[in-house]
Amino acid sequence: MKLLKTLLILCLFTTAANAQFVTNSKRVADVYFQNKEYYAAAEYYKRSLQLASADSAGFVVPYGFANKIKQENPKKEDYEYSVFQLAESLRLYKNFTDAEKWYALAKEFKNPKYVLATFWYAEALRANQKFDEAINAFNEFTTKYKVNDAYATKAKSEIASCQFALFELRYPRLFKLTKVKNDINQKGSNYTPVIKDSKFYFTSSRPVGDAGKKEVLTDQTNAKVSKKESPYLNAVYETPGNPLTGNVTIKKVALNSLEKESAAPAFHPNGKAIYITSWTAQGDKKIYQLTSSDKGWGDPVELGAQVNVKGFNAMQPFVTKDGKYLIFSSNRPGGQGKYDLWYCPLRTDGSLGQAINLGSKINSTEDDQAPYYNTQTNKLLFSSNGRIGMGGFDFYESEGDFTNWTEPRNVGYPFNSSKDDMYYTPADNSDTEGYISSDRESLCCLEVFNVKREYLTVKGIVYDCDTKLPLQDAIITLVDSAQTLKTTTNQAGEYTFKVNSNRKLKLTAEKDKYFTKILNFGYDDLAKKDTLFSPDICLTPYEIDKPIVLKDVLYEFDKATLTEDSKGKLDHLFSIMEDNPKIEIELSAHTDSKGSDAYNMDLSIRRAKSCVDYLVSKGIPIARMTSRGYGETRPVAPNELPNGKDNPEGRALNRRTEFKVTKK
Repeated sequence: MKLLKTLLILCLFTTAANAQFVTNSKRVADVYFQNKEYYAAAEYYKRSLQLASADSAGFVVPYGFANKIKQENPKKEDYEYSVFQLAESLRLYKNFTDAEKWYALAKEFKNPKYVLATFWYAEALRANQKFDEAINAFNEFTTKYKVNDAYATKAKSEIASCQFALFELRYPRLFKLTKVKNDINQKGSNYTPVIKDSKFYFTSSRPVGDAGKKEVLTDQTNAKVSKKESPYLNAVYETPGNPLTGNVTIKKVALNSLEKESAAPAFHPNGKAIYITSWTAQGDKKIYQLTSSDKGWGDPVELGAQVNVKGFNAMQPFVTKDGKYLIFSSNRPGGQGKYDLWYCPLRTDGSLGQAINLGSKINSTEDDQAPYYNTQTNKLLFSSNGRIGMGGFDFYESEGDFTNWTEPRNVGYPFNSSKDDMYYTPADNSDTEGYISSDRESLCCLEVFNVKREYLTVKGIVYDCDTKLPLQDAIITLVDSAQTLKTTTNQAGEYTFKVNSNRKLKLTAEKDKYFTKILNFGYDDLAKKDTLFSPDICLTPYEIDKPIVLKDVLYEFDKATLTEDSKGKLDHLFSIMEDNPKIEIELSAHTDSKGSDAYNMDLSIRRAKSCVDYLVSKGIPIARMTSRGYGETRPVAPNELPNGKDNPEGRALNRRTEFKVTKK
């Protein structure tokens, strides 16, 4: 499980005098592996491969080691087993960098019991941000893995996640993340940041002293190894003031009088209660409540069966700021997958209502954890490893009221990484800044990062296309991937938006008796800018049944065929029709008086139809348009001067193409 990742420094004691303790490196490694002591297991699998520190610093594959396996046939089976188990151990304590190299060896083994090595090799590549290579490896796995089970399904999902990650890396979102550089991030895991009353709380598995008493570990065959109890214990710590300052004073919070580990503090808004996750090495994780008094926090009291179900884990409590709900993660029965998010109503007397599952819209078939809910925006932020994402645990956001939820949306890169990203807490009510935990820069362990939302300002002016004067009270709507914002222009025709999105934006300008105009902006328009100026939004006025001349729409001489340049001019009308999908128009053509009345009428009919045909070819439905030819019957200027001479200027005005709105 990815919740608590502790780097174990183990001191090992074996003795030949006591026959029940094993001394064979592979057997020792197996015992540690079965007891989930993966760092120690990796060290002993490495020893079983006869790799001394001089041969291989850390867990690096020595040069020529693959050939050594092939050459020493009598030991081939043992070597292959230890290589695979070493890779597994490294992966399970999140050292994907070294795991990748050992899985690269294991995936070439012919023994079918190592067929999953290719899957985990691909997982390691993904965690190491080698997404193209990971896609190839997952495809290789699906080709040779003939079983239709969870791994086959997961491989397809992982390919989609890698493709998603490649897109996210290409188009990063407006967030800035900075790892906290002070003593908050010490050895071990540092996670579950919480801000309360100007104090910064977090959980850490930092050492609390020297190693304690000896502990005996056994496996299924009763083989035994001895180790000293790890000094790395999970506990809650606090630091006053700004957690970003260089020097901080860190103090362990006395929350647990029992010999248990504690994590994930959640404060009731009344300040009188705190909830924690607590557990022993052998026990299930449970949520406890502590009540404040003049002497500090009282003894932890285990919550009832609404939260803690015997034989199952309950963890990561969160209390909404209005004090109405306790949200937590649990693998209790009745969920959608492994770990689900649940909530209990919190009554005014402090008692809990029955736990309710947040439902299939929120919970996946895998693990859904670390909830945060903003009561002002009604947005739930949580972490999941069961959806398309960057990899590991990703943050997802959903809007809802504990009855209905929107489809969770991946918050994207750089908020999320290819590893585990969990536990958000805000620094303010608007969620413009906060803290998360991530192992993106670590081989093993979660660390605390500060995250700030960056913003893009969208501003401009709306004016009348004819008069060039600014338009007041035009309605401007901005839509991005997550929200819809509206404003109206001021007396100067100005509008301004501040958005946390640099993806696609759609800007719509509307005003009564004007055609609506829509502008679309892609990532290339928005990237690497803090302000998007759109000063040229002009709106065209119109009235029902009042003709509007389409300037410079011309035809081949004495024909109805549109010139190429005229098609470009008609694109203006096409945009109006697209931006105003409810209007219907009449498109008309007119001639001067040269030629017979019948000829001019026929020519104008054909010209009007050619304009409609062009718009239909662009996708405008024919039902929204009619074509009319008026010949020379509706002049707008004299074809001849009063003295009987020809009037070229007047004839040019009469040879025109118009449209008018007949229905809106």
